[in-house]
Amino acid sequence: MDGVIRSVNVAVPKADTGGRRTGIDKRPVDVLEVFAPRGGYGTGSGVVGDHVGDSEHHGGMDKAVYAFAREELDYWQEELGRELPDGGFGENLTTSGVDLERLLINQRLRVGSALLEVSVPRSPCQTFQQHLGVPAWVKRFAAHGRCGVYLRVVEPGTVRAGDEITLCGAPNHDVDMLTAFAAAMGDNDAAAGVVAAECLPTMYHERLATRLSLAS
Repeated sequence: MDGVIRSVNVAVPKADTGGRRTGIDKRPVDVLEVFAPRGGYGTGSGVVGDHVGDSEHHGGMDKAVYAFAREELDYWQEELGRELPDGGFGENLTTSGVDLERLLINQRLRVGSALLEVSVPRSPCQTFQQHLGVPAWVKRFAAHGRCGVYLRVVEPGTVRAGDEITLCGAPNHDVDMLTAFAAAMGDNDAAAGVVAAECLPTMYHERLATRLSLAS
């Protein structure tokens, strides 16, 4: 066992400050049924019964399921001086006992009856900041560098609290989520390593490659 699922969570849709319904507020449920959305943005969550408000930037096959560690929620709970429940950062899976940011891009995880795969970093947004009500939250969260992991669904299935997380094999590169997030947030040294590994989906790879070419 490489970790455990502490909580499985789905959205309770609510209106954000712009009047759009957002799914960032997630609450624990008994079971998640996960599947692979067909296509990119605009094809919804990979969790049955979940809600994606900003379909231009969320959902789709590379952002089907989002996982965040209880250990990181505990860190922010102390930093912010308030309780942060499981699901409080908009995650479908609240994990325990696994360092999500040290998982390699494209690492596969067996969780419950589903097979998941680490895909791309989270990009903290204004909806996240509004949800927490913390000034300059996007900058603060990004500076900490631990964004959780988006997962694609390789094999659909069900996931419950208490399910073990088992790592399956290993990708043939050394790019972890911590490095991929740093690259996405503007670190060109990290971006060079990510581009060289060719481990991200085409859109994300080309975005970093273009940025590096313009900086050279």
